Amino acid sequence: MLRKRGSVILCGTFLFITWNAILVLLLWGRPPTGQPDESGRDQREVAERPTNDVVGDVLRMADTFEAELERQKEILLQIQNHQSLWDSPNKDGPKVGPQSQPVIPILVIACNRVTVRRCLDKLLEYRPSAELYPIIVSQDCGHAETAEVIRSYGDKVTHLKQPDLSDIAVQPGHKKFQGYYKISRHYRWALNQVFKTLSHSSVVIVEDDLEVAPDFFEYFRALLPLLQSDPSLWCVSAWNDNGRDGYVDPGKANLLYRTDFFPGLGWMVLKDVWEELEPKWPASFWDDWMRQPEQRRNRACIRPEISRTLTFGRQGVSLGQFYDKYLRYIKLNTEFVPFTKIDLSYLKEETYRETFQKDVYSAPVVTYEDVKQGQLKGQGPYRLLYSSKDSFKIMAKNLGIMDDLKSGVPRAGYMGVVSFMSRGRRIYLAPPPGWIKYDTSWS
Repeated sequence: MLRKRGSVILCGTFLFITWNAILVLLLWGRPPTGQPDESGRDQREVAERPTNDVVGDVLRMADTFEAELERQKEILLQIQNHQSLWDSPNKDGPKVGPQSQPVIPILVIACNRVTVRRCLDKLLEYRPSAELYPIIVSQDCGHAETAEVIRSYGDKVTHLKQPDLSDIAVQPGHKKFQGYYKISRHYRWALNQVFKTLSHSSVVIVEDDLEVAPDFFEYFRALLPLLQSDPSLWCVSAWNDNGRDGYVDPGKANLLYRTDFFPGLGWMVLKDVWEELEPKWPASFWDDWMRQPEQRRNRACIRPEISRTLTFGRQGVSLGQFYDKYLRYIKLNTEFVPFTKIDLSYLKEETYRETFQKDVYSAPVVTYEDVKQGQLKGQGPYRLLYSSKDSFKIMAKNLGIMDDLKSGVPRAGYMGVVSFMSRGRRIYLAPPPGWIKYDTSWS
């Protein structure tokens, strides 16, 4: 259909120009309307009189043609400017907003926290465009006070309500985990609304206890093309699990990493990945399920040095697990980084892997005692080796980074390496050279 319309437009343009060219030639041969000249003679008489000034006639004809061509140029520009109005959008393709930029909806997962207001206020404060970033709040639990807070935003957000509020039949011993089952059910329903009902091609998911950074939208806008073009990636996250103040480089707000660990806590996923995951979506503990090798399939996520989200929700189904020790101290980025103007091709798999391995394994090896006691000299970076699950966990815990592993993958790790700052120096907690794969028994 679009090809046919394009042909019609081209044919019409050609006929239009041809017809106007013919009119110019006819008008050139037609005598002009008579007006007396300074001597009182009719200009028509002068024009009709033959002239021997061939060069002058040619120049006058050239001037006339030039003026007419300028008119045609203006008309063609108008045709180009209005062509988008004649072409209907492809309903099966990605939704686009102003300047044909893809729409990236923000899905807020809500339940019974009235503090969702803090999350929504920051999203609306930093959102550069309502058309490019529609905010969809999906609410479970049927909590009236929370629903009233969401409704108070009017048409600034779209309020969806998960219809099935029933309890879920769980296996014996899992009754205390009922909340995790309901969260998994809600995620599945909400993501189906975004991708199947609303027909979006990507989404950024945040929970109702997250506050976002000033460049939150810029970050995801810049990384969407990379996520779409690199099959070795399956998500982009705003979160650094080891992003506490003192463990990140405050001067590297623009630094991004690939990670084998699914971070969550503000993450973008594409429709085709959801279509892969949805048929086997788990009944509970969806985030740990995402970290299993059967789902990850050796794919990575992008994460920042300094987090673009901050969690303020101590209360929840996890009962504040990790919150008091780690999460409450995560550093939220405050510096706006123009990611859309930065070359991010260094994050492509082959380029990144080669550079990352060179940086890590060319760094001098130091001992745990040197790092712990602050006896390192020079600016770094330095490499600290671990050779077993226990040695990793002991060093990670004592150095203040998260020590848990999921299917053998450490939090924020890439190729087994965890990068963090200690006393102002970059440390790579790394396996020996020649690392091949994760040991799934390390969990």
